[in-house]
Amino acid sequence: MSILGEKKLEAWQIEALFTRGDGSFAFARWGRAICPVVFGVEDATLAVVKGALEAMVSLAGHEMGEMDAELGSNLMIFFFSEWSELLEVKGMDRLVPDLAALVARLEAVDANQYRIFRFDAAGAIKACFVFLRMDEYLSTVPAHTLALSQIVQSMLLWSDTAFQDRSPLAANGETTVLRPDIADVLRAAYDPVLPAMAQDPSHALRIAARVGKPQ
Repeated sequence: MSILGEKKLEAWQIEALFTRGDGSFAFARWGRAICPVVFGVEDATLAVVKGALEAMVSLAGHEMGEMDAELGSNLMIFFFSEWSELLEVKGMDRLVPDLAALVARLEAVDANQYRIFRFDAAGAIKACFVFLRMDEYLSTVPAHTLALSQIVQSMLLWSDTAFQDRSPLAANGETTVLRPDIADVLRAAYDPVLPAMAQDPSHALRIAARVGKPQ
């Protein structure tokens, strides 16, 4: 058990983290260096987001870069006040198909966040776009907690239901940290022996076999 009292996850629990609401299993990790850019925040918050990303990339044994050869920046994080602001961002409609319809849907359900992944020919993650509408709730979340939560959810193609009932984060004293059991899964998922994409639930067994082992 960890210092936070977290037991390592069993294979069936890991499988659930990548089993979508429709019952399909879908796993993917980044297949290239992560080249981030953040919009709509002050320098202090930018440093917090960068620190969270560096910590997660280091944990996974992955890498960051300054510029992606194909996309330039491939992890884009946007902070804003209203969904309608996305319609005013030049070129956003090229990044997000059917942008107007998406904005209307997000406004209708009063969403405060949305995440889109793009994949390469092998099925690995090649880009992620994170949109955060800083409503009353998100505005009260400490910058470190918000950044860590968003980054860990951008490191893998987790299920759309993975963290509905429980956050990937936990309190350690007065500090918010990544849950040790989720950290173990993230680290194991980036084992270079494993494929960057999988659609067979048996992949969870392969991750489980590596949980808690040095990479």
